[in-house]
Amino acid sequence: MRITRRKAIAATAVAALGLTLTACSSGGDDGDGDAVDVSAQTTGAMEDYGVGTTFKATEPLEFGLMYRDHPNYPLKDDWSIIERLKEEHNVTFDIQSVPLADFEQKRSLLISSGDAADLIPSTYAADVETLTSGGALLAVSDYLDYLPNFQDKVEKWGLQDNLDRLRQADGKFYVLPGLLESPKPSYSIAIREDWWEDAGLEDPKTWDEFADQLEVIKEEHPELDYPYTERWSINGPMEATLQAAAGNFGTEAGWGYGDGVTWNGSEYEYTGASEGYKELVTYFADLVDRGLLDPEGLTQDDDAAKAKFTTGKAAAIGSNDQEAVVYRTGFEEAGNKDAKVKHLVVPAGPAGNIMDATTGGQFESGIALSSSAAERDDFVAMLQFIDWLYYSDEGLEFAKWGVDGETYTKESDGTRTLADDVDWGGLNPGASKFLNTDYGYYNGVWTLAHGSTTDLVKSTLTPEVQEFLDEMNQKDVAENGPGIAMDEMQREEASLLQTNLQDLVMTGTSQFLLGDRSLDEWDAYVAELESAGMSTYVQTVNDAAGVTTE
Repeated sequence: MRITRRKAIAATAVAALGLTLTACSSGGDDGDGDAVDVSAQTTGAMEDYGVGTTFKATEPLEFGLMYRDHPNYPLKDDWSIIERLKEEHNVTFDIQSVPLADFEQKRSLLISSGDAADLIPSTYAADVETLTSGGALLAVSDYLDYLPNFQDKVEKWGLQDNLDRLRQADGKFYVLPGLLESPKPSYSIAIREDWWEDAGLEDPKTWDEFADQLEVIKEEHPELDYPYTERWSINGPMEATLQAAAGNFGTEAGWGYGDGVTWNGSEYEYTGASEGYKELVTYFADLVDRGLLDPEGLTQDDDAAKAKFTTGKAAAIGSNDQEAVVYRTGFEEAGNKDAKVKHLVVPAGPAGNIMDATTGGQFESGIALSSSAAERDDFVAMLQFIDWLYYSDEGLEFAKWGVDGETYTKESDGTRTLADDVDWGGLNPGASKFLNTDYGYYNGVWTLAHGSTTDLVKSTLTPEVQEFLDEMNQKDVAENGPGIAMDEMQREEASLLQTNLQDLVMTGTSQFLLGDRSLDEWDAYVAELESAGMSTYVQTVNDAAGVTTE
């Protein structure tokens, strides 16, 4: 994105010039081309704020913040991050605390009622797309000129096309996404590396090779009921692994199922009826049929799954880079210190060595703003604060690592080391304190992408996980397709259709995987989707995307 002279002024002379925001094609468009006047809303704003500037409000400010309260690190008023933001940046919060278990539902209710706090982090665009027409959320795309760090990273990292895909039918978007310099895939399969080595096996390069290796492990370890078990099946079967594998089968699945359509290069097609989805389901159904994949893995809770793996009742399990550490700890607690765990690079499949667009994306959970925030006298300062904390290199490092000399030290070459008494993710085992629990840092409320830059993302990863990330990022990434900008009427129709269609897909997927329904009935299953409005839904999507179909 080219930064115009007008944008440079907006970043450096807010109070002096009493600015107004003019609509522009790169993001300042308010839909009608009218200026958005903020000349009277510069209370606390810095005159010289821009890329490389440390934000500090010129007077104490308090912003409303909807806080997603995670049970693993419950909110504490005396956290270092809260105290530092107050002391060094003149910002405090009126916190609207919502327990994690109720967050999605409560967030929607608070937004719909107009009672949501000013700042609503931990939010994806898809989480609130049905809530934007009522006017309760701010069209943040109208104010990008006041986010110089955000714009700088969008331009440097080539994210403008991805950003434009967030735009709705009114030409605006309502969530500022967390940005990643490069994709950050995490989920895959963890294996008992010691058993693989004993059997003379190397890491599988393809999913077919993985299946063959499971046969070998099953033969070598007849005590196993099944060599491979699964987890993360709350809303559908093995959601994490199906998403991780999907790109290699030319489709989307699991957590990445999203809106239920996949771009095939020329138009959107319904994911759950596509040939790629059928191949994916067929592969894992075959594992179940051959006694290689534990059928309980499609429904069991996570604790049961982890127990099977860490007590030697399974040789492979769905995983992510952090869970691999959990598994190792589980083996130690079970008295098996010889067990070795390997987090596999996701194998290639019939479609190639590909990550689906969601896994290979560069957007993370972001931040929305209540529309009432734009009425505040300190609105410009609020935008500056958001831009500094969530998108500047300095703010990103602060929100993730904390304070140099308190929670970590930083060498002249850029190497960061946690303080002796502070741990995160097993980097400093045995430490008495944790970066998030005891200090409030590394918290998705204040750090949207846990680093954003590749350097910061990798800075808390073990060498093993860094290697995994590097190898995963050698994969191709499936094409996103054009943005789907539905108007309110299209969205209402599509939402109802997609809810019914997705219920059919998730039910059918479970049935096919477990063998409760034969894959010979695939055509009948597709006919059921058609009867539920599949073609109408896909046509609505393609129309909203501006795609001409035959």
